[in-house]
Amino acid sequence: MQLVSGPLPTGGVTSRPRWVWRSPPGWPAPPPGWSPPPGWRPPSDWPPPPPDWQFWEDEAARTEVRLQPTTRNDLLWETRFVMLAFLFPGVAAAVVLIVRHAFNAGGSPSPLGNVVPGHPLVSLLIGIPVYLEVATVAPLALLLLARTGQGPARLGLRIPGLRSDVWPALGLIGAGFGVDVLLSVPFTPLLKDHPGLINPTQIGHVPGYYVLYGLAVSATTAFGEEVIVNGYFLTRLEQLGWGPTPALVLSLTLRTSYHVYYGIGFLFTVPIGYFLTRSFQKHHRLTRPIVAHFLYDAILITIAVLTS
Repeated sequence: MQLVSGPLPTGGVTSRPRWVWRSPPGWPAPPPGWSPPPGWRPPSDWPPPPPDWQFWEDEAARTEVRLQPTTRNDLLWETRFVMLAFLFPGVAAAVVLIVRHAFNAGGSPSPLGNVVPGHPLVSLLIGIPVYLEVATVAPLALLLLARTGQGPARLGLRIPGLRSDVWPALGLIGAGFGVDVLLSVPFTPLLKDHPGLINPTQIGHVPGYYVLYGLAVSATTAFGEEVIVNGYFLTRLEQLGWGPTPALVLSLTLRTSYHVYYGIGFLFTVPIGYFLTRSFQKHHRLTRPIVAHFLYDAILITIAVLTS
């Protein structure tokens, strides 16, 4: 094989300085500006170049990003890393809280307004942006989904509509509250005899304007959880060949895992989680479970603040 000029474009390297030598796989990288001299041959122990290998390329093309095709294994590991980044902080904090509660070491979830004790307004102003960390993985998940063709439109992530999202969301939270009421019936005698089995959120006494804090917390939580657990995770599980029922069970298990700090009370998060998950599986409208999750949390937090 003689590579005097290779497939050098017309005009040569001197008249077309933007064309640079491109070594095949397994060949050493040439010095900057190198081109093979007349009669040059690669050493016999170098591997042969792939068929139709182009030895010259436009120098500007080297700055282009070349994305490799996404394989099933790539999606599998990507899913593991994203879910680990989302779940680990929440699950670790939940485990610490429930262990502290078990040892009577003040294990109740952090009360509102305690970012800077004794300064409720400062706590509100600092606490809202600090809480945004809950949803920091969500934009990354949306970007990764968009790179494989599942952009916001495909996920049903759009401005909420009254008939398409808000009214159905009210139905979802009504179903969630209704099942929670039914669940509370058999558990009430047990919790009376063993109150330590549940670890309720202690709001404490906070000013009425902390409703704003509750709304911000509800919006952040709803967006972060539904984008990750529904939009991202269910989409990736479907791409990996999971059926709707196994995907629902795994998604719901992970969703409840970071609520274990409630003690046995985490069971009361299962109904609404089920309805939110099934809603996305059936309709692929991510906005709907986000709105429902927001309203569900906002109602509970608003009641807690106004009655504190």
